[in-house]
Amino acid sequence: MIRCRQILLIFILSCLIILLLGVNPAGATVQTCPFNDDTDRTLKLASPLMQGEDVKNLQLELQVLGYYQGPINGIYDFLTQKAVQQFQADHRLKADGVVDEPTWYQMARQIELPVTKSETLPPPTGQIALIIDTTKRKLTVMADGKPYKQFNIACGAPETPSPVGSWQVAHKAINWGDGFGTRWLGLNVPWGIYGIHGTNKPFSIGTYASHGCIRMHNSSVEELYPWVPKGTPVYIVGSPFGVPGQDHKILVQGDRGADVYEVQRTLKRLGYYKAEVDGIFGYQMEQAVKKFRKANGLPMDNQVNEVMYQALGL
Repeated sequence: MIRCRQILLIFILSCLIILLLGVNPAGATVQTCPFNDDTDRTLKLASPLMQGEDVKNLQLELQVLGYYQGPINGIYDFLTQKAVQQFQADHRLKADGVVDEPTWYQMARQIELPVTKSETLPPPTGQIALIIDTTKRKLTVMADGKPYKQFNIACGAPETPSPVGSWQVAHKAINWGDGFGTRWLGLNVPWGIYGIHGTNKPFSIGTYASHGCIRMHNSSVEELYPWVPKGTPVYIVGSPFGVPGQDHKILVQGDRGADVYEVQRTLKRLGYYKAEVDGIFGYQMEQAVKKFRKANGLPMDNQVNEVMYQALGL
């Protein structure tokens, strides 16, 4: 009996340790372009029926390709399965109705073909720079200060905006990770991992859809990749406070992003913030917020809210 109790106690303690190891002790969320930025779950006919935004995107892509005529309801039902099986059969894939990585990849390639037809240009010469307009969702390649070629892109969603600011290409990779398409151009953003990369969701190009990264069609980023050496300037323009028309986010300690970066920059210009402008709301920024509030007759608080945005001229 005692032996059983000891085993039970060890089991309970082991479970508690596993749970505790899975907790972030700082409790801070990191706004970044994570490794699953573009990754899709495997979709199939199941009980209960699978549903969600990824199923809706699947139905839209199948509709564009002429395989699906049903409702865009985000539910993986028999009609959706039938369309997937027909697509798989037509493209020499296993026609089992399971939307796995090979099926997503083949659909991406088929959607890109009519979208990305453009004149093939020789590599640009001179000083290269990239300008990314998050309002128009366009990436423009500049050569010696003149526009050379423009690409359609997808930018960060309202809750995970792209990092507005002046950056550089810090590292490059081919097939860097699942979900990032065929090419990766990493940026030196100090508060997270962001880059310009391909996608297995070509239907999202032209929208606000990513976790902050800049998505391109794989064929587009493959064309761009050899033109862009490490150290290339990348100017992401737009509102540092997210998608136009959205309310400013209330900033608190632990937040990260272009909005924090802009508030830090303004506080430093006004003489309240002495630390590095890094887009991370830490202790020193909190003290600067309190000092600014006190000096400007605002209610004492450690947050950046609408009243403080207005006082900062933001």
